[in-house]
Amino acid sequence: MKTIWSVALALTVALMLPIVALAHEGHVHKALGTVASINGEHVEIKTTDGKNLTVMLDKKTTVTRGKEKLDATALKVGERISVDYMEQNKMMMAQAIKLSTTTATAKK
Repeated sequence: MKTIWSVALALTVALMLPIVALAHEGHVHKALGTVASINGEHVEIKTTDGKNLTVMLDKKTTVTRGKEKLDATALKVGERISVDYMEQNKMMMAQAIKLSTTTATAKK
């Protein structure tokens, strides 16, 4: 009887491994900083820790300011942003970009 349970357990684990592997394939990274440059679908970010990060934009990338949905043309050099991105094929693909709700005129 112990052998049957051992075989059943081994079979269950073997069948679940592909599901677990897919569930853990990559994860979302977050970066805070300012837009250093924009070159087509590439956005370079100067992060708060002084590093440069280049993310790619695609049709799935969402851009928001507060609750307002915007398009990528709203990105401006010098603007403070938060970026959620994933590494795919050795490229950083932006999933969501959140623009600062504080504007330069509000600071004055």
